[in-house]
Amino acid sequence: MIEVFKTNVLGRQESQHMVQRLLEYCPQGIISFDLEDCDKILRVEDVYVPKVKIVLLLNSYGYHCEVLN
Repeated sequence: MIEVFKTNVLGRQESQHMVQRLLEYCPQGIISFDLEDCDKILRVEDVYVPKVKIVLLLNSYGYHCEVLN
């Protein structure tokens, strides 16, 4: 399963930090940011992707995050 999120994460350090936090929810997942995209895309690939937890986690760090359909 692949889920795609729109975020406002801007920097490489920020994205690396968030990937480390997200791996706590998806330890076997493949997680990446595309900071070149205008929507600062977050991609999470795993057997199960807890969309609500991911949005809440990024929100708790002050970032905007929404699921893209």
